[in-house]
Amino acid sequence: MLHRRRLLTLAAVTGSAPSAALARQIMALPTVDPAAVLAETGAPAVAGLVADPEKVIVQKQAGVRRAGAPDLVEGSDPWHIGSNTKAMTAAVYARLVEAGKAKWGATLGSLFPGVKLDPAWSDTTIERLMSHVSGISDKPVMAGGWLPRAHADKRPLTVQRAELAAQILSAPPAAKPGKYEYANLNYVLVGSAIETITGKPWEQVIDAQLFKPLGITTAGFGAPKGAAPWGHLPRPGGGLTPVDPAGPSDNPPAMGPAGTVHMSLADHARFARLFLKDNAFLSADSIKHMTTPVGDAIYALGWLAVPGRPWSRGKLLVHEGSNTMWHEVIMIAPGRGVAIIAASNAGPEASKGAATKLLQQFQGAYVA
Repeated sequence: MLHRRRLLTLAAVTGSAPSAALARQIMALPTVDPAAVLAETGAPAVAGLVADPEKVIVQKQAGVRRAGAPDLVEGSDPWHIGSNTKAMTAAVYARLVEAGKAKWGATLGSLFPGVKLDPAWSDTTIERLMSHVSGISDKPVMAGGWLPRAHADKRPLTVQRAELAAQILSAPPAAKPGKYEYANLNYVLVGSAIETITGKPWEQVIDAQLFKPLGITTAGFGAPKGAAPWGHLPRPGGGLTPVDPAGPSDNPPAMGPAGTVHMSLADHARFARLFLKDNAFLSADSIKHMTTPVGDAIYALGWLAVPGRPWSRGKLLVHEGSNTMWHEVIMIAPGRGVAIIAASNAGPEASKGAATKLLQQFQGAYVA
């Protein structure tokens, strides 16, 4: 879930600093100390990095992969990125637009031709789904017990997502169209639309359209398995309980387009760089479209687009992701040419905002 107020707060630091020798400046900052974040918050582990348009400038991490176990986190470890998946799903759609297989402004009627839409959805576009102003709300579906049913559902994910789209779109909007209401189901429907366009599961499409071309090799879906950090939940009475990735350790797979991806921070930085420089992967027009809010909201297509800050030299793109067992935050300052990413293997409340605190430490290098 995206907590807009929390991200607006972390983006509000002001000031500026010269960019020369910034890597040395960051390394020298006594406040960039992941171990101190762990001591303050009690999180099992935290990791973060700063990247420029070409490379990772600096990366730091501290802590253990699993509470009560000795294995330390490593720089190459994958982290669950939660709702930061949404910007990637939007980028996949943009790639399909550039390939001539999809178009911006497409209405839900054209994207879901087999669904008898309630008339209230007739003018709703793909951009309104991606910016959470469509009128979709998570509340009625979740209150109806969809999550436990989806966990037990063994049918193909394309079938599950198409069924959910038909359920939502055959009834009137549960929220007010045009008003911002963050809803994961918006992106489940975007994923289903991508599946209708391509005839393939979203998981295959994002791998072919995004991960492989960008050289992202650590990506997967759900909690990372093997030698990797585990997610953690609060323990009654205090402390954190590690959640075995072999069991129910994430949202159901059908939620994929809204937030089930995991990858290393360095691989996430490969994606972030698309927003730092001109590139052949996504055109300048696509980047502008993805980072421009729809209507009066400040949410664009997978990004909260925050007005400029002095330190950032222009607009900021920020987002966070959590399935309550992990937390990752990302901040991109295109005008400064920098992306900052930080993650923890416990949710934002359970970890007392450890990932956000580390991100703010890195950000401090840019403040005079």
